[in-house]
Amino acid sequence: MELKIGLPAGSLQESTIKMFKKAGWNISLGSRSYVPKIDDPELVARFIRAQEIPRYVESGKLDFGLTGADWVAENNADVVEVSKLIYAKRGRTSVKWVIAVPNDSKINSVKDLKGKRIATELVNVTGKYLKANGVKAEVEFSWGATEAKPPELVDAVVELTETGSSLRANNLRIIGTIMESATVIIANKEAFKKKDVRKKIEAIAMLLQGALEAETKVGLKMNLPKSKLEKITSELPALKKPTISALSDPGWVAIEVIIDESIVRSIIPMLKEHGAEGIIEYPLNKVVY
Repeated sequence: MELKIGLPAGSLQESTIKMFKKAGWNISLGSRSYVPKIDDPELVARFIRAQEIPRYVESGKLDFGLTGADWVAENNADVVEVSKLIYAKRGRTSVKWVIAVPNDSKINSVKDLKGKRIATELVNVTGKYLKANGVKAEVEFSWGATEAKPPELVDAVVELTETGSSLRANNLRIIGTIMESATVIIANKEAFKKKDVRKKIEAIAMLLQGALEAETKVGLKMNLPKSKLEKITSELPALKKPTISALSDPGWVAIEVIIDESIVRSIIPMLKEHGAEGIIEYPLNKVVY
């Protein structure tokens, strides 16, 4: 079995390679190549613009791929959505397609866009959104640098944003959200009907999801007096119930838990205060529920 997978080139390329590494696959890519090497004889990978991956998956040129839910919608692609992966260029966040206008514009809502000119790369989805709101406007495709076009070239833009900082830097303000989007794993419908193909794709999806879950968590190990066990376990926000093991000294036990990394700085002093010793914090590669 040899499956063709499409991976997103561009802004998500490095974070995708990193995510696959944590999931167990090493991807190497030459500086001028879009055909990477991957250490799995069942996979043939290719980096392609995320915008194009849905139609290649739908047509069967690719068996499966990672792309944005926005590009699946824009292409109206008839594919199987296997899994959603919440990650973006700046971290584990979803992104939004928003309507933005110049700060001094008199446009304050979608209704005010009637008869106006809008620039975006998400032409089809934007057109459907305007139609659903009863607004007729001219929507033109933008090849890039979209934020620089208002007000001289267009009245408004529909642009992808994580934080809104680029829009603010170009003196634009958001007046509405067209859709939220996240990275999704999609598969060709016919390919996904095959048992071995489906099993392989679902295994990859599970391990990628596990790699993402692990990014915000760490493991903690410690020894503590048995007399303090109930007190500490009642205050410890573990992913599941902590693992408790007996030690050679009957008055002591060992505990191991998975917790959010963001609260470790407050948890460790509390553990020490209650008598815990030998506290070890360690990173995780995958957390699979």
